[in-house]
Amino acid sequence: MANDRLRAAIDAAGLTIEQVSVRVDVDPKTVERWVYSDARRPHRTTRLRVAQLLRVEETHLWPADRRPSPAPAVAELVHLYPSRSAVPFPLWTDLIQNVSEAMDVLVFSGQFLVEQHNALPIVRTKASEGVRFRFIVGDHTSPAVIQRAAEEGTTGGLEGRIQMMRRYLQDVAGLPGVEVRTHGTILYNSIYRFDDHALINGHAFGSLAGQNPMMHIRRVHGGSLWEHYMRSFERVWEIADSEPVER
Repeated sequence: MANDRLRAAIDAAGLTIEQVSVRVDVDPKTVERWVYSDARRPHRTTRLRVAQLLRVEETHLWPADRRPSPAPAVAELVHLYPSRSAVPFPLWTDLIQNVSEAMDVLVFSGQFLVEQHNALPIVRTKASEGVRFRFIVGDHTSPAVIQRAAEEGTTGGLEGRIQMMRRYLQDVAGLPGVEVRTHGTILYNSIYRFDDHALINGHAFGSLAGQNPMMHIRRVHGGSLWEHYMRSFERVWEIADSEPVER
């Protein structure tokens, strides 16, 4: 069985297997074996170095009593962040840059993906390699957006950010494998899916998106969280309006 605790701790630290191997001075394949088999245990000195690097207890990563693997729902949850702003910048970068099959985004604005993480050049390059991208952004004229802006205390601001994001996406909309749609649904959760990983940003009344908690989940066999949120995305996708492509 995989060592899900070690995998989750590496993801939560915003590191890759290769980066961990460099920091603790072992071969990357050795770290892979630790991650993909909980029967593989490094020497204690190495375990302590890994634990110190990941800022967790060594006994959490390698329990002495070899507890059974967690239930699927627990294994699906990689990490829970107190806010979107608390998600490590390198984690966003790693997820965006390493997407190889599909990236799905459901937001009202999501402007930060372009302005902070330079997503558009990556979308353009990855689309040419066959990666599928689907963006669902808000309709800035919809009652749901106007109400959310009023609740956040940013009347006019949210609408402006959405217009900006829609303008940004015009640069990639219509490329092979890239689709952009708009929606006016109540945004209970913003969803950012990257292959088999997803960041789920739940929303609380009166709070800005960046202030709300963020779950990092991954697809695992027998899990239900992944299917729950991906069904939500697909429901909105089906009723969203295709964004006209300006060329």
